[in-house]
Amino acid sequence: MKILLPPSETKRSGGSGPAIRLGSLALPGLLDQRAAVVDALVELAADEAASRRVLKLSERQLGDIANNRALRSSPTMPAADRYTGVLFDALDAATLPAASRRWLGANVWIHSAPFGPVGALDPIPSYRLAAGTSLPGVAALRRHWAAATTAAIAEEQPAFVLDLRSEAYVALGPIPVSVPAAYVRVVTDDGGTSRALNHFNKTAKGRLVRALAEDRPRVRSPRTLLSWASGRGILLRATEDDRVLELVVAG
Repeated sequence: MKILLPPSETKRSGGSGPAIRLGSLALPGLLDQRAAVVDALVELAADEAASRRVLKLSERQLGDIANNRALRSSPTMPAADRYTGVLFDALDAATLPAASRRWLGANVWIHSAPFGPVGALDPIPSYRLAAGTSLPGVAALRRHWAAATTAAIAEEQPAFVLDLRSEAYVALGPIPVSVPAAYVRVVTDDGGTSRALNHFNKTAKGRLVRALAEDRPRVRSPRTLLSWASGRGILLRATEDDRVLELVVAG
């Protein structure tokens, strides 16, 4: 199984790993796309006013320009540790046992805007770029990434993909129809009807991935995933759409 997570806008600074090696990241077929975006971000960072405008930075976010300027040389840390925010706080990868962290590295991709999907333990630097940014020197990110990412996932041939991304990141790399997959929608049961949730969405997804990492089940289909979730006391259910699952949480 592969799990696709969205990134987070907020990130830890620093790191103790060597500078990023784009060719060593997961899905190596995306090397050319990665290099093009990194080059464009570094070039943009040479112009502070343009960076502020393109990246829509507030005064307190101006330090992100320096991060982009140093993308190829700054220290790295594992992606699952780099990202902060609600989903990654709930996942809390740093406190997982070693075997669970290895499972994250083997089974989880985090879909970043500059690097595409990277392994959860792939070392990455801090950066600033959102999925919807129009980056000078690169076609719209959706056009730049979508077909190449879909092809790279198809080449990987995962037995099953659990897609926990936001719609913006799904657009940067749709799962190929040839790959068995399920998109997870977080809902609450409200008087017998299902209501989509935003507030608890990221927390629920982070907790789900942590539980999977703790148990390390062999999941090769929605059926085996649903069976594991039932035994874990997690209410994950099928829908009329065989490529959508609902994760039910308290409202």
